[in-house]
Amino acid sequence: MGHSAAAFVVVIGILVFCHELGHFLAARLCKVGVDVFSLGFGPKLFKKKYGRTEYCISAIPLGGYVKMVGEEPGATIDPADASLSFTHKSLFKKSIIVAAGPAFNFFLALLIFYGLYQVSGLYLATPVVGKVIENTPAHTAGLQSGDIIKEIDNQLIESFEDISRVISAGTGKELNIVIQRGGQLTYVALLPEKRVGKNVFGENMDKYVIGIMGTGETFHLSLNPLQAMGRSMSDTYGLVKLTILSVVKMVSGSVSADNLGGPLMIAQMAGEQAKAGVVNFVWFIALLSVNLGIINLFPIPVLDGGHLLFFGIEAVTGKSVSEKLREKLIKFGAAMLVALMVFVFYNDIVRMING
Repeated sequence: MGHSAAAFVVVIGILVFCHELGHFLAARLCKVGVDVFSLGFGPKLFKKKYGRTEYCISAIPLGGYVKMVGEEPGATIDPADASLSFTHKSLFKKSIIVAAGPAFNFFLALLIFYGLYQVSGLYLATPVVGKVIENTPAHTAGLQSGDIIKEIDNQLIESFEDISRVISAGTGKELNIVIQRGGQLTYVALLPEKRVGKNVFGENMDKYVIGIMGTGETFHLSLNPLQAMGRSMSDTYGLVKLTILSVVKMVSGSVSADNLGGPLMIAQMAGEQAKAGVVNFVWFIALLSVNLGIINLFPIPVLDGGHLLFFGIEAVTGKSVSEKLREKLIKFGAAMLVALMVFVFYNDIVRMING
Protein backbone atom coordinates (compact mmCIF):
# COMPACT_ATOMS: atom_id res chain seq x y z
CA MET A 1 0.00 0.00 0.00
CA GLY A 2 2.89 2.34 0.80
CA HIS A 3 4.31 1.76 -2.66
CA SER A 4 0.95 2.63 -4.25
CA ALA A 5 0.58 5.74 -2.09
CA ALA A 6 4.03 7.00 -3.08
CA ALA A 7 3.33 6.33 -6.75
CA PHE A 8 -0.03 8.12 -6.43
CA VAL A 9 1.60 11.23 -4.94
CA VAL A 10 4.22 11.27 -7.72
CA VAL A 11 1.59 10.88 -10.47
CA ILE A 12 -0.80 13.48 -9.07
CA GLY A 13 2.07 15.85 -8.33
CA ILE A 14 3.31 15.71 -11.92
CA LEU A 15 -0.18 16.13 -13.40
CA VAL A 16 -1.15 19.01 -11.12
CA PHE A 17 2.19 20.78 -11.54
CA CYS A 18 1.91 20.60 -15.32
CA HIS A 19 -1.71 21.81 -15.30
CA GLU A 20 -1.09 24.73 -12.96
CA LEU A 21 2.15 25.61 -14.75
CA GLY A 22 0.07 26.13 -17.88
CA HIS A 23 -2.18 28.62 -16.07
CA PHE A 24 0.83 30.29 -14.43
CA LEU A 25 2.91 30.77 -17.59
CA ALA A 26 -0.11 31.98 -19.59
CA ALA A 27 -0.94 34.46 -16.81
CA ARG A 28 2.60 35.79 -16.79
CA LEU A 29 2.59 35.98 -20.60
CA CYS A 30 -0.63 38.02 -20.47
CA LYS A 31 0.83 40.25 -17.73
CA VAL A 32 -1.51 39.04 -14.98
CA GLY A 33 -0.11 39.05 -11.44
CA VAL A 34 0.08 35.69 -9.64
CA ASP A 35 -0.09 35.77 -5.83
CA VAL A 36 0.04 32.01 -5.10
CA PHE A 37 1.17 28.89 -6.97
CA SER A 38 0.24 25.86 -4.88
CA LEU A 39 0.62 22.13 -5.33
CA GLY A 40 -2.14 20.62 -3.18
CA PHE A 41 -4.86 22.18 -1.06
CA GLY A 42 -5.28 22.94 2.62
CA PRO A 43 -2.56 23.83 5.13
CA LYS A 44 0.72 24.93 3.57
CA LEU A 45 3.56 22.56 4.45
CA PHE A 46 6.20 24.54 2.59
CA LYS A 47 6.17 28.03 1.11
CA LYS A 48 8.70 30.34 -0.45
CA LYS A 49 8.14 33.76 -1.95
CA TYR A 50 9.94 34.88 -5.11
CA GLY A 51 8.96 38.32 -6.34
CA ARG A 52 5.20 38.69 -6.05
CA THR A 53 4.38 34.97 -6.09
CA GLU A 54 4.29 32.63 -3.10
CA TYR A 55 5.14 29.04 -4.14
CA CYS A 56 3.61 26.39 -1.87
CA ILE A 57 3.31 22.68 -1.26
CA SER A 58 0.09 22.02 0.63
CA ALA A 59 -1.14 19.09 2.70
CA ILE A 60 -3.86 17.56 0.49
CA PRO A 61 -2.29 16.23 -2.74
CA LEU A 62 -5.51 16.04 -4.74
CA GLY A 63 -5.11 19.16 -6.84
CA GLY A 64 -3.58 22.58 -6.81
CA TYR A 65 -4.30 26.18 -7.72
CA VAL A 66 -2.93 29.42 -9.10
CA LYS A 67 -4.32 32.51 -7.35
CA MET A 68 -4.22 35.51 -9.66
CA VAL A 69 -4.71 39.20 -8.96
CA GLY A 70 -8.37 40.19 -9.45
CA GLU A 71 -9.36 36.64 -10.30
CA GLU A 72 -12.86 36.96 -8.85
CA PRO A 73 -15.26 39.48 -10.42
CA GLY A 74 -16.10 42.21 -7.94
CA ALA A 75 -12.96 41.61 -5.85
CA THR A 76 -11.37 44.67 -4.29
CA ILE A 77 -8.16 45.50 -6.15
CA ASP A 78 -5.43 47.90 -5.18
CA PRO A 79 -5.37 50.64 -7.87
CA ALA A 80 -1.65 49.96 -8.29
CA ASP A 81 -2.49 46.39 -9.30
CA ALA A 82 -5.25 47.22 -11.80
CA SER A 83 -2.94 46.57 -14.75
CA LEU A 84 -2.18 43.09 -13.34
CA SER A 85 -5.82 42.13 -12.75
CA PHE A 86 -7.18 39.01 -14.46
CA THR A 87 -10.72 40.41 -14.53
CA HIS A 88 -9.58 43.53 -16.37
CA LYS A 89 -7.92 41.63 -19.21
CA SER A 90 -9.61 41.02 -22.56
CA LEU A 91 -11.83 37.96 -23.07
CA PHE A 92 -9.20 36.54 -25.40
CA LYS A 93 -6.41 36.78 -22.82
CA LYS A 94 -8.61 35.38 -20.05
CA SER A 95 -9.59 32.47 -22.27
CA ILE A 96 -5.93 31.78 -23.09
CA ILE A 97 -5.03 31.70 -19.38
CA VAL A 98 -7.91 29.34 -18.49
CA ALA A 99 -7.39 27.02 -21.48
CA ALA A 100 -3.63 26.80 -20.88
CA GLY A 101 -4.07 24.35 -17.98
CA PRO A 102 -5.78 21.57 -19.98
CA ALA A 103 -3.56 22.41 -22.98
CA PHE A 104 -0.45 21.70 -20.90
CA ASN A 105 -1.90 18.33 -19.86
CA PHE A 106 -2.24 17.37 -23.53
CA PHE A 107 1.26 18.73 -24.14
CA LEU A 108 2.63 16.58 -21.29
CA ALA A 109 1.16 13.44 -22.88
CA LEU A 110 2.68 14.46 -26.22
CA LEU A 111 6.12 14.96 -24.62
CA ILE A 112 5.94 11.61 -22.83
CA PHE A 113 5.07 9.73 -26.01
CA TYR A 114 7.77 11.59 -27.92
CA GLY A 115 10.38 10.75 -25.28
CA LEU A 116 9.37 7.08 -25.25
CA TYR A 117 9.55 6.80 -29.04
CA GLN A 118 12.92 8.56 -29.19
CA VAL A 119 14.42 6.40 -26.44
CA SER A 120 12.95 2.99 -27.21
CA GLY A 121 11.39 3.28 -30.68
CA LEU A 122 8.68 0.76 -31.52
CA TYR A 123 8.36 -2.99 -31.08
CA LEU A 124 6.05 -4.33 -33.78
CA ALA A 125 4.82 -7.78 -34.76
CA THR A 126 6.40 -9.18 -37.90
CA PRO A 127 4.06 -9.44 -40.94
CA VAL A 128 4.52 -13.21 -41.08
CA VAL A 129 1.64 -15.68 -41.18
CA GLY A 130 1.87 -17.97 -38.17
CA LYS A 131 -1.34 -19.89 -38.62
CA VAL A 132 -4.02 -20.07 -41.29
CA ILE A 133 -7.48 -20.85 -39.89
CA GLU A 134 -9.43 -23.45 -41.83
CA ASN A 135 -12.52 -22.50 -43.84
CA THR A 136 -11.54 -18.83 -44.04
CA PRO A 137 -10.71 -16.60 -47.04
CA ALA A 138 -6.97 -16.98 -46.35
CA HIS A 139 -7.26 -20.79 -46.32
CA THR A 140 -9.30 -20.82 -49.52
CA ALA A 141 -6.78 -18.49 -51.25
CA GLY A 142 -3.90 -20.79 -50.32
CA LEU A 143 -2.00 -18.69 -47.79
CA GLN A 144 0.48 -20.75 -45.77
CA SER A 145 2.31 -20.57 -42.47
CA GLY A 146 5.57 -18.71 -42.99
CA ASP A 147 4.26 -16.44 -45.77
CA ILE A 148 5.48 -12.85 -45.44
CA ILE A 149 2.84 -10.31 -46.42
CA LYS A 150 4.49 -7.46 -48.33
CA GLU A 151 1.57 -5.48 -49.78
CA ILE A 152 -2.20 -5.29 -49.60
CA ASP A 153 -3.94 -3.32 -52.35
CA ASN A 154 -0.69 -1.48 -53.17
CA GLN A 155 -0.21 -0.46 -49.53
CA LEU A 156 3.21 -1.38 -48.16
CA ILE A 157 3.02 -3.73 -45.17
CA GLU A 158 5.77 -3.45 -42.57
CA SER A 159 4.15 -5.11 -39.55
CA PHE A 160 1.26 -7.36 -38.58
CA GLU A 161 -0.45 -4.25 -37.18
CA ASP A 162 -0.46 -2.87 -40.74
CA ILE A 163 -2.27 -6.00 -41.94
CA SER A 164 -5.00 -5.60 -39.31
CA ARG A 165 -5.33 -1.88 -39.99
CA VAL A 166 -5.68 -2.21 -43.77
CA ILE A 167 -8.16 -5.09 -43.62
CA SER A 168 -10.26 -3.48 -40.84
CA ALA A 169 -10.38 -0.17 -42.73
CA GLY A 170 -11.68 -1.90 -45.87
CA THR A 171 -15.30 -2.24 -46.95
CA GLY A 172 -15.18 -5.96 -47.63
CA LYS A 173 -14.08 -5.63 -51.27
CA GLU A 174 -11.61 -8.06 -52.82
CA LEU A 175 -8.03 -7.61 -51.65
CA ASN A 176 -4.95 -8.06 -53.81
CA ILE A 177 -2.13 -9.36 -51.63
CA VAL A 178 1.57 -9.70 -52.39
CA ILE A 179 3.30 -12.39 -50.31
CA GLN A 180 6.87 -13.60 -50.14
CA ARG A 181 7.20 -17.39 -49.98
CA GLY A 182 10.53 -19.16 -50.18
CA GLY A 183 12.26 -16.10 -51.62
CA GLN A 184 9.67 -15.72 -54.38
CA LEU A 185 6.85 -13.14 -54.64
CA THR A 186 3.35 -14.56 -55.05
CA TYR A 187 0.14 -12.70 -55.79
CA VAL A 188 -3.22 -13.79 -54.37
CA ALA A 189 -6.69 -12.26 -54.34
CA LEU A 190 -9.26 -12.94 -51.64
CA LEU A 191 -12.54 -11.57 -50.33
CA PRO A 192 -12.57 -10.77 -46.56
CA GLU A 193 -15.50 -12.06 -44.56
CA LYS A 194 -17.53 -10.09 -42.07
CA ARG A 195 -17.46 -11.25 -38.45
CA VAL A 196 -19.05 -9.87 -35.29
CA GLY A 197 -16.41 -8.81 -32.79
CA LYS A 198 -16.08 -6.64 -29.70
CA ASN A 199 -14.75 -3.08 -29.56
CA VAL A 200 -12.81 -1.61 -26.61
CA PHE A 201 -16.11 -0.89 -24.84
CA GLY A 202 -17.30 -4.50 -25.10
CA GLU A 203 -19.94 -3.61 -27.70
CA ASN A 204 -20.66 -5.82 -30.71
CA MET A 205 -19.28 -4.50 -33.97
CA ASP A 206 -18.82 -5.80 -37.51
CA LYS A 207 -15.26 -6.26 -38.69
CA TYR A 208 -13.59 -7.80 -41.72
CA VAL A 209 -11.10 -10.66 -41.32
CA ILE A 210 -9.21 -13.01 -43.65
CA GLY A 211 -8.39 -15.76 -41.13
CA ILE A 212 -4.70 -15.54 -40.26
CA MET A 213 -2.75 -15.26 -37.01
CA GLY A 214 0.74 -13.90 -36.48
CA THR A 215 3.79 -15.74 -35.18
CA GLY A 216 4.11 -13.59 -32.06
CA GLU A 217 7.61 -12.52 -33.10
CA THR A 218 8.49 -8.82 -32.95
CA PHE A 219 11.11 -6.52 -34.40
CA HIS A 220 12.49 -3.17 -33.26
CA LEU A 221 11.89 -0.05 -35.32
CA SER A 222 13.87 3.11 -34.53
CA LEU A 223 12.12 6.42 -35.18
CA ASN A 224 13.71 9.69 -36.23
CA PRO A 225 12.54 12.89 -34.47
CA LEU A 226 9.96 13.67 -37.15
CA GLN A 227 8.51 10.14 -37.09
CA ALA A 228 8.44 10.16 -33.28
CA MET A 229 6.59 13.49 -33.26
CA GLY A 230 4.05 12.25 -35.81
CA ARG A 231 3.43 9.08 -33.83
CA SER A 232 3.19 11.06 -30.56
CA MET A 233 0.59 13.41 -32.02
CA SER A 234 -1.37 10.45 -33.38
CA ASP A 235 -1.32 8.66 -30.00
CA THR A 236 -2.33 11.80 -28.08
CA TYR A 237 -5.20 12.43 -30.49
CA GLY A 238 -6.25 8.79 -30.20
CA LEU A 239 -6.34 9.00 -26.40
CA VAL A 240 -8.36 12.24 -26.51
CA LYS A 241 -10.85 10.69 -28.94
CA LEU A 242 -11.16 7.47 -26.91
CA THR A 243 -11.64 9.36 -23.62
CA ILE A 244 -14.34 11.64 -25.05
CA LEU A 245 -16.10 8.64 -26.59
CA SER A 246 -15.96 6.84 -23.23
CA VAL A 247 -17.60 9.81 -21.50
CA VAL A 248 -20.31 10.07 -24.17
CA LYS A 249 -21.07 6.35 -23.83
CA MET A 250 -21.25 6.59 -20.04
CA VAL A 251 -23.66 9.52 -20.26
CA SER A 252 -25.80 7.66 -22.81
CA GLY A 253 -25.76 4.54 -20.64
CA SER A 254 -24.17 2.21 -23.20
CA VAL A 255 -21.10 1.86 -20.93
CA SER A 256 -21.54 1.33 -17.19
CA ALA A 257 -20.53 4.20 -14.90
CA ASP A 258 -19.21 1.49 -12.56
CA ASN A 259 -16.04 1.72 -14.66
CA LEU A 260 -15.30 5.13 -13.17
CA GLY A 261 -12.46 5.12 -10.69
CA GLY A 262 -11.28 7.57 -8.06
CA PRO A 263 -8.11 8.24 -6.06
CA LEU A 264 -7.96 4.72 -4.59
CA MET A 265 -8.13 3.12 -8.03
CA ILE A 266 -5.56 5.57 -9.40
CA ALA A 267 -3.24 4.80 -6.47
CA GLN A 268 -3.58 1.06 -7.03
CA MET A 269 -2.97 1.35 -10.76
CA ALA A 270 -0.07 3.77 -10.26
CA GLY A 271 1.56 1.28 -7.90
CA GLU A 272 1.07 -1.58 -10.37
CA GLN A 273 2.49 0.43 -13.28
CA ALA A 274 5.45 1.59 -11.19
CA LYS A 275 6.26 -2.05 -10.38
CA ALA A 276 5.92 -2.97 -14.08
CA GLY A 277 8.68 -0.53 -15.02
CA VAL A 278 9.44 3.06 -15.95
CA VAL A 279 7.91 2.83 -19.44
CA ASN A 280 4.56 1.57 -18.10
CA PHE A 281 4.58 4.17 -15.35
CA VAL A 282 5.21 7.19 -17.59
CA TRP A 283 2.69 5.87 -20.15
CA PHE A 284 0.14 5.74 -17.33
CA ILE A 285 0.94 9.37 -16.48
CA ALA A 286 0.31 10.33 -20.13
CA LEU A 287 -3.04 8.54 -20.06
CA LEU A 288 -4.14 10.30 -16.87
CA SER A 289 -2.86 13.64 -18.16
CA VAL A 290 -5.14 13.41 -21.20
CA ASN A 291 -8.05 12.44 -18.93
CA LEU A 292 -7.38 15.39 -16.62
CA GLY A 293 -7.19 17.80 -19.55
CA ILE A 294 -10.54 16.62 -20.94
CA ILE A 295 -12.30 16.58 -17.56
CA ASN A 296 -11.21 20.16 -16.91
CA LEU A 297 -12.76 21.24 -20.22
CA PHE A 298 -16.22 19.99 -19.21
CA PRO A 299 -18.60 23.01 -19.21
CA ILE A 300 -19.13 22.74 -15.44
CA PRO A 301 -18.72 25.85 -13.27
CA VAL A 302 -15.59 25.63 -11.02
CA LEU A 303 -13.79 23.74 -13.81
CA ASP A 304 -11.82 25.47 -16.57
CA GLY A 305 -14.53 24.52 -19.06
CA GLY A 306 -17.11 26.33 -16.93
CA HIS A 307 -15.06 29.52 -17.01
CA LEU A 308 -14.68 29.20 -20.77
CA LEU A 309 -18.46 28.78 -20.99
CA PHE A 310 -18.96 32.05 -19.10
CA PHE A 311 -16.51 33.79 -21.44
CA GLY A 312 -18.34 32.35 -24.45
CA ILE A 313 -21.67 33.69 -23.17
CA GLU A 314 -20.09 37.10 -22.63
CA ALA A 315 -18.60 37.07 -26.13
CA VAL A 316 -21.99 36.30 -27.69
CA THR A 317 -24.21 38.55 -25.54
CA GLY A 318 -21.74 41.35 -24.88
CA LYS A 319 -22.52 41.08 -21.17
CA SER A 320 -20.75 39.13 -18.45
CA VAL A 321 -22.74 36.63 -16.41
CA SER A 322 -24.08 38.33 -13.28
CA GLU A 323 -22.25 37.65 -10.03
CA LYS A 324 -25.42 36.27 -8.45
CA LEU A 325 -26.02 33.76 -11.24
CA ARG A 326 -22.33 32.92 -11.38
CA GLU A 327 -22.34 32.12 -7.64
CA LYS A 328 -25.36 29.85 -7.99
CA LEU A 329 -23.84 28.01 -10.95
CA ILE A 330 -20.52 27.59 -9.18
CA LYS A 331 -22.27 26.13 -6.11
CA PHE A 332 -24.19 23.77 -8.40
CA GLY A 333 -20.98 22.76 -10.18
CA ALA A 334 -19.21 22.18 -6.86
CA ALA A 335 -22.12 20.00 -5.69
CA MET A 336 -21.86 17.96 -8.92
CA LEU A 337 -18.15 17.42 -8.38
CA VAL A 338 -18.66 16.38 -4.75
CA ALA A 339 -21.38 13.92 -5.82
CA LEU A 340 -19.06 12.54 -8.51
CA MET A 341 -16.23 12.20 -6.00
CA VAL A 342 -18.48 10.32 -3.57
CA PHE A 343 -19.58 8.02 -6.40
CA VAL A 344 -16.04 7.17 -7.55
CA PHE A 345 -14.94 6.60 -3.95
CA TYR A 346 -17.89 4.21 -3.60
CA ASN A 347 -16.81 2.41 -6.78
CA ASP A 348 -13.25 2.15 -5.44
CA ILE A 349 -14.42 0.69 -2.13
CA VAL A 350 -16.71 -1.83 -3.85
CA ARG A 351 -13.78 -2.95 -6.04
CA MET A 352 -11.58 -3.39 -2.96
CA ILE A 353 -14.26 -5.40 -1.13
CA ASN A 354 -14.86 -7.62 -4.15
CA GLY A 355 -11.14 -8.12 -4.54
